[in-house]
Amino acid sequence: MSHHATLQELLHTRHSCRAFKSDPVPKDVITHILHDAGRAPSWCNAQPWKVIVTSGSQTEAFREATATAFDNGAAAPDYPFPDTYTGAHLERRRTCGFQLYEAVGIGRGDREGRARQMRENYTLFGAPHVAVITCPKELGPYGVLDCGGFITAFCLSAKAQGIGTVPQAALSLFSDTIRTHFDIPEDRNVLAAISFGHPDDAASINTFRTDRAALDEFVDWRD
Repeated sequence: MSHHATLQELLHTRHSCRAFKSDPVPKDVITHILHDAGRAPSWCNAQPWKVIVTSGSQTEAFREATATAFDNGAAAPDYPFPDTYTGAHLERRRTCGFQLYEAVGIGRGDREGRARQMRENYTLFGAPHVAVITCPKELGPYGVLDCGGFITAFCLSAKAQGIGTVPQAALSLFSDTIRTHFDIPEDRNVLAAISFGHPDDAASINTFRTDRAALDEFVDWRD
């Protein structure tokens, strides 16, 4: 298989995993993923990402902390969340939500069911590991852009090694909780996290797939 074909397969088959097996990922596999992700391009090669990776009891302690923060509702994100979604962005967001809820049998009017499913974000969907991504405050949006490249590379490397991932901006809603839990310096912002582990392919929530926009929806050709 050519390099391009391999990359295409990874890009087209990667998906957000929302149910994991409990057995841990071997340390050498995690190390390979991090090495690969660290090859992501960044402005002036600044490589602004710093990553906290949990395993075992550290994952369980973090899971408890984030679930408690969600239950208490004391949101304090380091980065502002979107003000609103409109047009095609809103339609795609709704479609993704409907697909997710349908996969787990939650009806459109079931608010309690939706709230329970939302809480799964804060129990890390049962993943045995989480990678918390922080970014220097001083680098502003371009540091965030670079860290986004790191997250993409992390997810693709994990997929290549049979490991499921789900990037989660939702966890950063409680950045103050995460900062305190891990003693993160004040000069770094909590950007996002990636819960990861061996995917539970038998789980219904892992059966749906989102689609992607056609080129004409996002490309303005200027020949």
